Amino acid sequence: MLSRRLPIGAELMPGGGVHFRVWAPKRSVVEVVLEDGSRFPLEREDGGYFSGPVRWAAAGTRYRFRLDQGEMYPDPASRFQPEGPHGPSQVVDPSSFPWSDDAWHGPVAEQAVLYELHVGTFTKEGTWSAAIERLEHLKELGVSVIEMMPVADFPGRFGWGYDGVNLFAPTRLYGQPDDLRRFVNRAHELGLAVILDVVYNHLGPDGNYLSQFADDYFSRTHRTDWGEALNFDGPNNRSVREFFVTNAVYWIREFHFDGLRLDATQQIFDDSRRHILAEIAQQVRREAGRRRVYLVAENDQQWADLIRAPEQCGMGFDAVWNDDFHHAAVVAATGRNEAYLRDFRGTPQELISSVKRGFLFQGQWSGVRENPRGMPAWDLPPSRFIHFLENHDQIANTACGRRLHQRTSPGRWRALTALFLLAPPTPMLFQGQEFSADAPFHFFADHEPDLARKVAEGRFHYLCQFPSFAAEGDRGLYLLPHDVATFERCKLEWSQRERNQASYRLHADLLQLRRTDPVFSQPRRDRLDGALLGERAFVLRWFADDGQDRLLLVDLGTDLTLHALAEPLLAPPRNHEWQLARSSEEPRYSGEGTPALDGVRLGLLRGDSAIVLRPRGRQTTAVLGKGPAIAGS
Repeated sequence: MLSRRLPIGAELMPGGGVHFRVWAPKRSVVEVVLEDGSRFPLEREDGGYFSGPVRWAAAGTRYRFRLDQGEMYPDPASRFQPEGPHGPSQVVDPSSFPWSDDAWHGPVAEQAVLYELHVGTFTKEGTWSAAIERLEHLKELGVSVIEMMPVADFPGRFGWGYDGVNLFAPTRLYGQPDDLRRFVNRAHELGLAVILDVVYNHLGPDGNYLSQFADDYFSRTHRTDWGEALNFDGPNNRSVREFFVTNAVYWIREFHFDGLRLDATQQIFDDSRRHILAEIAQQVRREAGRRRVYLVAENDQQWADLIRAPEQCGMGFDAVWNDDFHHAAVVAATGRNEAYLRDFRGTPQELISSVKRGFLFQGQWSGVRENPRGMPAWDLPPSRFIHFLENHDQIANTACGRRLHQRTSPGRWRALTALFLLAPPTPMLFQGQEFSADAPFHFFADHEPDLARKVAEGRFHYLCQFPSFAAEGDRGLYLLPHDVATFERCKLEWSQRERNQASYRLHADLLQLRRTDPVFSQPRRDRLDGALLGERAFVLRWFADDGQDRLLLVDLGTDLTLHALAEPLLAPPRNHEWQLARSSEEPRYSGEGTPALDGVRLGLLRGDSAIVLRPRGRQTTAVLGKGPAIAGS
């Protein structure tokens, strides 16, 4: 039998021609039809597969599969769809790209700083080639891992990517497959990792032809929030599992991605002895070999076992998105806890607990869900939890698509940014957050008219759970997802980076502090503690082996006098006093300045601010004013 790189799809043969293989158990005859109309029957194998060589095909050849001498469809494992999901597939030669990343070893999970981007709106052009020009900006900012929103091809002119239907085909909207390879290769040259957001819980409603080949791709017992669930545990699931495991491996092998982010894993149903998520994690790591890979999960139910090792009966992922921190921080920033934010009060204790322990719901009752939520995660290190103030979903769910800095005061935004970027959990920025971009991020999806109307209605009713949106006077703020103007509004305006230098400096300085300071750069949950200082103020203390502890004081309310507070976490190390190392209110960040600090009495902590303190040897005379910055600050 011919040796193949992957079990399905079209692959170039060493001596010329192309070998095709497809799973189509419901069909009796499968033919490859080339763009010139020539037809070549494939040989039936055991298990419902059809395969065979076509000597006249080559890289660039367009083709379809004709089923039972009837209709023709694109390859379910097509590597490229130049005319979109309804058009022909194209043969791709992955070996022709000149990779130069042999020395790249992959990301270090414990040091990750993520940056989520959507290729279509990250630049005005909306292409991988244009995005390459912004990679040096991300390197300079202090990002280490780019999280790219889904790129599997989907119909229409624009979309988020979560309704992909050609899971092996990078969308033609952003360029050629080699343009994506060029993006990843350049990122590696700069020391940046790239992980890809993939959707293995459902397929989009338009252009999904899997059921033409097999009836068993979709589950007969499970159903997702979006419709049909994928069949990972029902009859004939073996080839379905192979399809998705192969897809995960494919992105690592042929595009050199450094890992994956799996969307909404709570909607991936599998009652098998070995969960499909564990199988994907194992096979991806096996494919990467000596290279490190970084596997991230989104999981609304907060399954802590996702991020436990297989020997602990876990699924072997590296990190999981922590919505709880986001929800608590947003309520703290805005005062609003409507819809799915109802379980949160935005208190300092919620923020302390999330920073120290990850999930806030670890099995107790959730009022929003009217069920217990989460599972214990006390034993997991902070790097396993990805914290964020913004992501694509949470911005879009404001209906107006407004960024968090537009919904709170400048001081409170800066203070929460300091907490978010210095706290031990892994931080993730959303595109443009670092320079306080004005561009909104709406839900957008270009579908044919009837489907577009249904999607728009569904999105509208989803947003009505927010009372501020459901009010009659605010409904005019809703933008239709299929309107091209909705999509165009979301494109970043990069000139704002220069205009909003203060915001950029704040983010870059904090990330440099996180990266270079000997205490912040090595976070350990057993060396962190926190305490309330007032109704809206709190302190976090990082304990260092050499006594060079760090304090982060955060006040999200009114000014607070710190001296004579009965809280031991405020006490400096023996024979030391505190000095100011960083303040969110520095004028270079557009702040209003920081009151002089008495290293023993501390003094005044301004409302809506955060300050970082480090110890110095106690002097006979108190030294007022800002002390020297921490190394690298």
